[in-house]
Amino acid sequence: MCLMRFTKMHGAGNDYVYVDCFAENLDHCDITELAKSISHRHFGVGGDGLILIRPSDVADARMQMLNADGSESEMCGNGIRCVAKYVYDHGIAQKEQLKIESGGCVLDLSLAIGSDGKVEAVTVDMGEPILEAPKVPTSIIESGKVVDYEIEIDGHKLAVTCVSMGNPHCVIFVPEATDELVLGLGPKIETDPRFPNRTNIEFVEIISKDEVRQRTWERGSGETWACGTGASAVCVAGVLTGKTNRKILNHLLGGDLTLQWSETNGHVMMTGGAVEVFSGEWNA
Repeated sequence: MCLMRFTKMHGAGNDYVYVDCFAENLDHCDITELAKSISHRHFGVGGDGLILIRPSDVADARMQMLNADGSESEMCGNGIRCVAKYVYDHGIAQKEQLKIESGGCVLDLSLAIGSDGKVEAVTVDMGEPILEAPKVPTSIIESGKVVDYEIEIDGHKLAVTCVSMGNPHCVIFVPEATDELVLGLGPKIETDPRFPNRTNIEFVEIISKDEVRQRTWERGSGETWACGTGASAVCVAGVLTGKTNRKILNHLLGGDLTLQWSETNGHVMMTGGAVEVFSGEWNA
């Protein structure tokens, strides 16, 4: 039996079930099975996964993220904005500058507070992208950066750019992000042996040097309405390939994110909303 309170939240439509582990004790729960059951869109609460908001020795809180298939991920850009909103709105740490631990790293977040006294937008310092192939990781090449590198998947030739934002991404610029690409090739690229930890895939349409449209096949969850680390990877890939400027507006299925890859310190800054949808009690 796993009895607990939960809160449903989303960032640009990238929705997760959140559990406040400052208040809830999950020691008796199998969190892998919990993530699978609670994320199910027909038999559970429904979401792209489960995020646990835990105490941290080095930050205001720690984010532990599990995908809908129960696998654990290192980072979630949309998720961490929602964690920051929850931490502030629910009085865990009411500071406009927060530190959240995720995947062994501590990220800095700046909160925009609305007229109702609650967080309405969050800017996250996503840190520096990792571009060395073995560290992404990918075995497409032995060393160096994978930028517009042609690979073949299921008879399709694709120019890929590989970036890690704490988790692996494969960015592909396309004329149109069709279902055939996203739903057909997405799962095949995710599990391709050249990505030893699997990968997230972004199919990106260029609108202008300052604006793109993105669809994401997310590792362990399938197509999601947004992916913050993916949008950050797209910002980096756009600069590396010469397709975009360093600051872009990214349109995702669930909303917009603003990204900027700093030329000064090499960090990617991501700004977007965070929304609390409802709370309830899980008893299963």
